[in-house]
Amino acid sequence: MHSLTATPRTVTGKTSELLAKDGLIPAIVYGPKQDPITISLSLHEFEAVLRHGGESALIELSGLEKPMQVLIHDLDRDPVTHTPRHTDLYAVQKGAKVTVSTQLSFVGESQAVKEGANLVKVLHEVEIESDPSKIPTEIEVDISSLVTLEDQIRVSDIKAPAGVEILTPGDEIVALAQAVEEEPEEETAAPDMDSIEVEKKGKEEESTESE
Repeated sequence: MHSLTATPRTVTGKTSELLAKDGLIPAIVYGPKQDPITISLSLHEFEAVLRHGGESALIELSGLEKPMQVLIHDLDRDPVTHTPRHTDLYAVQKGAKVTVSTQLSFVGESQAVKEGANLVKVLHEVEIESDPSKIPTEIEVDISSLVTLEDQIRVSDIKAPAGVEILTPGDEIVALAQAVEEEPEEETAAPDMDSIEVEKKGKEEESTESE
């Protein structure tokens, strides 16, 4: 489990830009049995959690009246730098399952792709239900079953980790192999012999007149 230290924010009017100058990111914590609390977090520590645990990481949050376990419920990033600007943290209840989205990681080798086909990844994440302590950072999808262009991998083919239930409909396509479309060769237009003959004749006439 990852850990972060929160600092309660008594002045909520301070902008994200001013907090960012202090190396902080504004956040709010809420949940079924948790009144909303506005806080700030170390941007450096928060980005470290994202790098190692992703947005589905379970976080032990300290620095408030009592420690609590939270999940990243929403994350706002700068559209240019992609730096986190604000986050919503969801306080989970111990013993209660949660529903989150988890990234898919494609592993293995596809015979169809080795023979020149393109690997088309239709889904990049699935919705799961799990105990907060068992939420995986990612779920692996083995593409070795894509042997021919007719093969497809569906959600029902994914092997979920123990204690994790995939909620995304099982008939949804996750990945497939697609033939590479060859661009037609441009035909070289044949020269117009009539125009060449006329041009040649015109030059001969000019030569005769000059004599």
